[in-house]
Amino acid sequence: MNDELNLNPQNEDSSEDDIVELIDENGEKTLFEHLATLEYKGESYLALCDPEAYEEDLEVFILKIEQDENGDDVYTVPDDDVADAVFEQLVKLSDSMDEE
Repeated sequence: MNDELNLNPQNEDSSEDDIVELIDENGEKTLFEHLATLEYKGESYLALCDPEAYEEDLEVFILKIEQDENGDDVYTVPDDDVADAVFEQLVKLSDSMDEE
């Protein structure tokens, strides 16, 4: 997957609000399930996964939300340390939701 992606605001299936379509700089489209939007050190990040993955095969993708020169949202892959920290926040959020 490329380092920079643009989010298409049109969902592939409008009945599935958590499904988003990302388009890379080569125009290739990929569907993801939006798990959460998280804040880390004043920056915003998306946590996404394959919408067809089973829980035991779940791979989470962390993308940083930035803006390009036109003010459009652009999604980039953060470095491993930041991605790990954001993923840990997601795990804590998930654990706290399971307790409720």
